Amino acid sequence: MSWTSSRRARLTAALGAATALALTGCASSGSGGGSVGFITGKGGIDTAAAGHRVDAPDISGTGLDSTALKLSDYRGKVVVLNIWGSWCSPCRAEAKGLQESSQKFGDQVQFLGINTRDTDPANAVAFEKNFGITYPSIYDPDGTQILKFPKGSLNPQSIPTTIVIDKDGKLAARAMRAMSTEDLDKMIEPVLAESK
Repeated sequence: MSWTSSRRARLTAALGAATALALTGCASSGSGGGSVGFITGKGGIDTAAAGHRVDAPDISGTGLDSTALKLSDYRGKVVVLNIWGSWCSPCRAEAKGLQESSQKFGDQVQFLGINTRDTDPANAVAFEKNFGITYPSIYDPDGTQILKFPKGSLNPQSIPTTIVIDKDGKLAARAMRAMSTEDLDKMIEPVLAESK
């Protein structure tokens, strides 16, 4: 297989996965079971107990502000990772709440976005400006970074998805729907309490 064919095959697979994510929209989580190490909690929030968590993948890329971003740079801190698109109405519904939570938790928690399926980064930049988003987001139009999450873990399966990563860089909680500030608190506070 030539380099061009190999690259085309990878791009096709990534676009297919991103399309599948978009089509699932704001699906409720039906995955929970002791056999995979996480449980579905109230309100569609899946959690994994400390000691039963898997490592978050090595997410990295260029931010919407053109800076280099790496999830691993925030090791030692609880991270809230939000997967979103400017075209996604549930993402618009949760944007202000995410920003409010980011400000509420301040330096205790790092918020990081992954913007996907926006073919023009200007749309994503306009979204952030419109909703006053101040935390960084990786520009991932073809879903390459999203595909790094291991299957069978607290991986994203819809847009929006919000994932809480513990201070050791492990997947601790996930919600695959638009989040209110109250729901975000329910996801973040138990994981933050572990690091105190």
